[in-house]
Amino acid sequence: MICVLIFTINSASAQRKEKVHYLPTYDKDLLHWGFYLGLNQKSFKLNYTLANANTTISIKDETGFNIGLIGDVRINNYLNLRLEPGLSHNVKTLFYANNSNATLFSTAKDSVRNVSGSYLHVPLLLKFKAKRMNNVRPYLLAGISYDFNITSNQSSTKDNLQRVFRLKKSNFMYEVGFGVDVYLFYFKFSPSIRGIFALNNELVRDADPNSRWTAPINYLGTRGVFLNFAFE
Repeated sequence: MICVLIFTINSASAQRKEKVHYLPTYDKDLLHWGFYLGLNQKSFKLNYTLANANTTISIKDETGFNIGLIGDVRINNYLNLRLEPGLSHNVKTLFYANNSNATLFSTAKDSVRNVSGSYLHVPLLLKFKAKRMNNVRPYLLAGISYDFNITSNQSSTKDNLQRVFRLKKSNFMYEVGFGVDVYLFYFKFSPSIRGIFALNNELVRDADPNSRWTAPINYLGTRGVFLNFAFE
């Protein structure tokens, strides 16, 4: 992902020698609209309870996708406020293993949990822009976001005894990232990379307080990287 962004920046930087400035008044408009497509690599940050001694949990994540809309408000020459509601999806797999001589997880039915996540992702971001260099303008992003987990299973009456791993529906994140605006003849193309970090614990505990699947976990929160390609 990083290589793609670096390649785009290097290619765009070559435009410094050009005399033609595309969309010369673009950044003076109050409002801009657009859309984005992208990929994500989302996993969990996991902390164990102090009492945990029998279980180790490893997490495997798969590459997912993002798609959404962009609303951008100009604050001044170097600062914009952006709302980027969209959908994201990815799959994570949790593998439970026994420590020491414990025999809590002896079959795949007990030791593997697939967590498929489809999210309504709504970030509110500040965009800090550097000075435009011909048709290129680097920027930084920072802000907060709300995630509604459509596939959370939070309200399910089943839990891990029935192989249902539950997460909270509503979650809050903070995001930081960087990117570059590339001004083209008809539109602006903006690749960016950003990290997302959960602020709350997303785990819904099993009915049994001593559950071998949720009792060892003190905190479970999303950590991820988004690679987005915006068209405005």
